[in-house]
Amino acid sequence: MSLKLLIVDDSATMRRIIVNTLKRNGHEDIIEAEDGADAYAKLETESGIDFIITDWNMPNMSGLEFVNKVRGGEFSKLPILMVTTRSIKEDIIEAMKAGVNSYIVKPFTPQTLQEKMDKILENV
Repeated sequence: MSLKLLIVDDSATMRRIIVNTLKRNGHEDIIEAEDGADAYAKLETESGIDFIITDWNMPNMSGLEFVNKVRGGEFSKLPILMVTTRSIKEDIIEAMKAGVNSYIVKPFTPQTLQEKMDKILENV
């Protein structure tokens, strides 16, 4: 199944790691954004985005603010995977309440990323 993926992270290095991992897992259609505001603009202009992978800690619009905005609008059904360094239970609960489908703590393995994506897609 070919997915159009939106990768949101203020770190170009982390975006590259995620993009390379996704490409190794067979995903080719990937759009990058550097923060939540940029990501939301791309959601509105790029058609057919199927899946969002977002960081939490970003300038302009954080990952959590971005998730809240996505869940509150026309893109509310899009699957969202949050990939972040924030690992305390309260943060994970807050992200889940905001509407992320799943959560990965950095650093992660390519296998973990694919497994989380597969699990989310099974349940959408």
